Amino acid sequence: MEAFSKLTNMLLHALETREPTVDLLDSFVDHWKSITNYYIETTDDSRPVRQTDIPWRLRQMLDILVYEEKQQGVEETGSCIEYLLQHKLLETLCTLGKAQYPPGMVQQVLLFFSRLLSQMQKPLLQLVNVYRPVQKLIRLCALPGSNTEKEEAQFLLAVCSRVKQDPHTLRYVLEILDQPAARTPTSDQSQLCTQASNHRTEPPLPSSQSGSSVCSHVQSESGLLSVLLQLTKSQRGSVCLKAYECLLLLSSLQSGSSGEILCDHTQLAELLAGRLLELYSLLPLENLDPGEVQNWPHTPWSSQFSRCSSELSSESADHMTNFFSWFDFLDHLTREAPEVLAVKLAQCVHQLWLLDVVQPQLQHTCEQVVLVCTSVLCAVVRLVQSWTLLDQLVHFLLRTHSLTHLLLQRCDHISDQISMVSLSLVDELLQKPHRDILDVLVLSFLQSRSYLSPPAAGQDDRHTETNEDSDDLEEDPFFFSDSLVSDSELLPPPLPQFSALPQSVLGSAADVVNSFLCLVPVQVRSAQLLQEGGYESYVHDAHTLVTQCQSLSLTWDWPLSLPPSSSSSSSSSSGELEFLEGPLLKVLFDRLGRVLEQPYELNLQLTSVLSRLTAFRHPLLNEYLLNPYIHLSHCARSLFSVLIRLMGELMQRIQSVSNLTDRLLNTRRHLLGLDHSTGLEHQTLLRGLIVLEEFCKELAAIAFVKLPLDPSDPPEPPETSETSETSETEPAFTVSAV
Repeated sequence: MEAFSKLTNMLLHALETREPTVDLLDSFVDHWKSITNYYIETTDDSRPVRQTDIPWRLRQMLDILVYEEKQQGVEETGSCIEYLLQHKLLETLCTLGKAQYPPGMVQQVLLFFSRLLSQMQKPLLQLVNVYRPVQKLIRLCALPGSNTEKEEAQFLLAVCSRVKQDPHTLRYVLEILDQPAARTPTSDQSQLCTQASNHRTEPPLPSSQSGSSVCSHVQSESGLLSVLLQLTKSQRGSVCLKAYECLLLLSSLQSGSSGEILCDHTQLAELLAGRLLELYSLLPLENLDPGEVQNWPHTPWSSQFSRCSSELSSESADHMTNFFSWFDFLDHLTREAPEVLAVKLAQCVHQLWLLDVVQPQLQHTCEQVVLVCTSVLCAVVRLVQSWTLLDQLVHFLLRTHSLTHLLLQRCDHISDQISMVSLSLVDELLQKPHRDILDVLVLSFLQSRSYLSPPAAGQDDRHTETNEDSDDLEEDPFFFSDSLVSDSELLPPPLPQFSALPQSVLGSAADVVNSFLCLVPVQVRSAQLLQEGGYESYVHDAHTLVTQCQSLSLTWDWPLSLPPSSSSSSSSSSGELEFLEGPLLKVLFDRLGRVLEQPYELNLQLTSVLSRLTAFRHPLLNEYLLNPYIHLSHCARSLFSVLIRLMGELMQRIQSVSNLTDRLLNTRRHLLGLDHSTGLEHQTLLRGLIVLEEFCKELAAIAFVKLPLDPSDPPEPPETSETSETSETEPAFTVSAV
């Protein structure tokens, strides 16, 4: 009986599946005719589509298409899909959706197209009766007052996902005819715009006017890209997220000529850069806090969609979040995009935002505008990870001659705030993996080594300015004390490092370390008053800093030895080459010479930049910044010579300070947060002195990490247990503590 039941079921199943294509096609046609009959028989124009059977019949048609495809072979085409294509059903649906009859029809059409493209496995977008309706439907998206943003975003995501699977369909979706990849009006216009900007002499537009003009230019392109850009402005987070994802899908196409198509035949790069400019123009520069802007945290572009709507924030904070989120999106996109598209986008950011808007603001007369604009650049340089965007930022900041000179001059501005933010910008640049930064700012001026005196003069006349000062200081009992500067304190266990400086020129590493440690006179040292450690407390941080700088320069192919000195080749000539230290070193040394009269926070930023420069492993930097024994030419100064002059000035200034030891102790306790009393006299001088003492210890630690010790005179390990115990009970003071 059981066998007979199984046989009966098999026969029934065979009868049900007999000639399924005929039944499927009839059913498919019936559903379609029922939809068309609705328009023939119905006269009620106000009846919503949801109150009809049209949505149900469209779902049935889609189910039939999907089922039919599963039953067919890979190379076979079902009769239902053939009927859909031959009778141009998609064209008709697109027309019905555009007419919005019955009301809400476009929503149903969008859903049908989305499901068709996402559920059908065979490629469809290259078929003319598919991509033409898709093109028409794209033009119906992101219209003003649209109530179907959700369905539009879903449809566009389905289109872009299909393009990701079949990159050759990109031309059809973007409505680009088959043509050679020659220069297009878009690229020509962009080049002319760049040339015109480079030779512009008329006054620049304000940011709002410039932003509107750029947006009106780039938004002239209609189609998929402009629709996606428009949807990124939606108030609905899910819609924005899908629009962002669509842009990433299109921009990350790596196969074929997708990058060239997007670069040469569309305005994608201009649209993306224009959106950045639009968001930047919304920033209320007059009301923003420069410090908050400069330290703005990393804002991943996707994080804005996960924020709770109940979170309260100010309007200016929202504008800042939107701007930095979009910048992070561009940074992510340029890392994913083909090189040709990434370069084009970075160039558009350079032209449309940096040159046309940021540069005029940097040259503005309003201090607040300059402060906020420079702070934005600090944050952008710190946050950027894309090499192409970084390259354009470096080109803008260091290859635009007038602007570079202005920014470096502002490191020594009359306004301490502008000086601090300008120094911060230099500090951020020095932390980026771009070789041109150090080459332009420092190394190009040191390459000739004209800061050295000629060999004859160096051998016959040993009394150069620097050496005279150092000899005088070495005879001063304030600079040496057996109880404070012991061998064990100065030299902890060595870290094997490579140095390009020969020992004959440099002297032993112990001499170099001791030279920096002994710069500060004993009577004005205050670290021991709170039982703080010596320079060995900086060794770990110095090793970290040197390692970071070394990792940046690994691929820069720096030389291992010093180049020949121009002074030696010109020693036989009548004149000596004049040494130009460069604008950056000039402002840094000038500022360092005034460390006793500058605000504490400014001194911290100044010493941070100098410490980072000394941490790089370049032979010229080792010699010029860390070698106290070089013979300088009459027109040159070095970091060590500036410090020596500063110590001489310090000894004169402290004569007017009574109870120096107690005042130093109170000042140091106040900086560490141990004493909250205010109204300290000579506060600027005392704080500058403390920064100077800690800076010299930091330089000694950097020199110790970078320079090899003399193997013939190995130092004994220091006893740092007391220091370690002390550090557990009291906060350690560093140059960058506050």
